[in-house]
Amino acid sequence: MIQYRTGLLQLNFLKKNVFENIKKLDQQKQIAAAQELGKILVQSPGKFIWDSMALMTQSKSFESNSILGNSKLNQLGLHRFRVQFAAKMAAQRRLKLSKFIHPADVESFQKNGFIFRENFLPADEFAQLKQELLTTPMETRETLQGDTVTRRMALDGKILKHMPVTKQFLHSDEWRNLLNYVASFKVQPISYLQVIFSHVRKAKADPQTNLHSDTFHSSAKAWLFLEDVAEDEGPFVYVPGSHHLNSERLNWEQQKSESITAKTDAMTRRGSFRVSEEEVLELGYAKPQAFTVKANTLVIADTYGFHARAKSLKPSVRIELWGYARRNPFVPWLSCDPLALPILKSNLVPWYWASLDFLEKRYQRNNPWKKVGKKCATEPAVLTHK
Repeated sequence: MIQYRTGLLQLNFLKKNVFENIKKLDQQKQIAAAQELGKILVQSPGKFIWDSMALMTQSKSFESNSILGNSKLNQLGLHRFRVQFAAKMAAQRRLKLSKFIHPADVESFQKNGFIFRENFLPADEFAQLKQELLTTPMETRETLQGDTVTRRMALDGKILKHMPVTKQFLHSDEWRNLLNYVASFKVQPISYLQVIFSHVRKAKADPQTNLHSDTFHSSAKAWLFLEDVAEDEGPFVYVPGSHHLNSERLNWEQQKSESITAKTDAMTRRGSFRVSEEEVLELGYAKPQAFTVKANTLVIADTYGFHARAKSLKPSVRIELWGYARRNPFVPWLSCDPLALPILKSNLVPWYWASLDFLEKRYQRNNPWKKVGKKCATEPAVLTHK
């Protein structure tokens, strides 16, 4: 019954907000869109149905979705509509969530696209949290991109049974309310202990050092830095105000969506648009800001805004408690997050990793997150060569 009612709500919502916009297209554009969709349907009926179901979700890949990646449909405004509509819905949801955080944090986010808090925890609480995170051995995965290793250690239900200080922090109202506001949802965030090892080998720079937007809609990432991060140690970089969708950005989004080809860089083809610093300024945004921070600094950013990890000028290690939250950007409600179900929220990351392992073993799909055993955060990187 609940699923049935939810389905009706979604249909009514789509009718009111999506189909009405289609009607606004002039007849010639409606015919052109119908013809293009007909071609895709004839080529692969099954894929057409699957891809069309993803249109009103967080799906972002121009490469794997035949409709999202269709340049003619994007010329007619498909990507433009998704970007605009997602931004509208995020603003409406945040308005309802603003009462749960301090007005100064709301003001900071609205202006910049991030919340920045130094000395986030009382000194004694932070010392306990840091001690627990750095000394507890955990099942660890690593991925190697360019000259950088990223290590992630899942803070799931199983390990949190042995980490009471970390569990208390992750369940605290302040942490969750701030993350919810930036994400524009009451979410069940995915949390890791993350370690970035820079210059582990001679290779091209990590692709995460290029300015980019994660996806076409608002989503949240959070960093509680456990150690100081200097300017030459690959700090987090963000373009203040770039979470705002101005007219220049909207036109840029459409142009990017129309011009994607097989020769476009892989990350852009997958829906994470890369941008140069010159383009950022042309779009009317400020210069990128590097976050050189002291330990116990919290940053939560809307990663629709342009961001990157600055290139480290020397071998360095960055350690942080890292949180991530992204949901369907088109729904009007704040909660009903299926990931918050007890069995899911305790096992989400282990099951995700297990699915990647299965796909690699069964279908030879490369899993970039390699098992490296039980490690402490401060141990040297393992995956230093392919």
